[in-house]
Amino acid sequence: MKEALQNIHDFLPCRTPKLWIDNALANPDLMLIDHAHCEKKAASTALSLMYRYVDNADLLNKMSRLAREELRHFEQVLAIMKKRGVEYGHLSPARYAAGLREEVRKEDPGRLVDVLIVGAIIEARSCERFAALAPYLDEKLADFYNGLLKSEARHYQDYLSLAEQANGGPVSERVGRFLAIEKRLIEEPDTEFRFHSGPVQ
Repeated sequence: MKEALQNIHDFLPCRTPKLWIDNALANPDLMLIDHAHCEKKAASTALSLMYRYVDNADLLNKMSRLAREELRHFEQVLAIMKKRGVEYGHLSPARYAAGLREEVRKEDPGRLVDVLIVGAIIEARSCERFAALAPYLDEKLADFYNGLLKSEARHYQDYLSLAEQANGGPVSERVGRFLAIEKRLIEEPDTEFRFHSGPVQ
């Protein structure tokens, strides 16, 4: 797992700011609620790709597995919340995913390539944040977050390999454009704390 995490640290343009970790520790209920939303959205994204690209066998298989895993994670977060007396409810979305998707091209195959790159970046950042948070959490939550690292790291790799396949070759130039946006979204101050927000002053 150390190697997979190192790959993610090498891939991402920056680490999570310490202030964001402080925000998370000050808002544990909100962190869990938004984490549940993130797992549900990840499953929804995978399913929407399956509906749109029905002739891509590799994508169908990888997204089917990913959707099942994300929904299982969603159920696990809900179970943790129930034990802690945290109620699941609606939240306004972070600017993060929308900020990344602004760069997505409108027409295929470019659209598919970009959506897959965005998926890879979101999964990589989730993995990085689980690892960054774990040392500060209670034992049960830390064990859960550490347990998520392996699947999230694989999801990031699946998305990236599918992007290269859809592009018919390397996607480093497009990845670089999205990572520049991602760095700004992660490092610039945010107005609301979310699992993928920037730091809140």
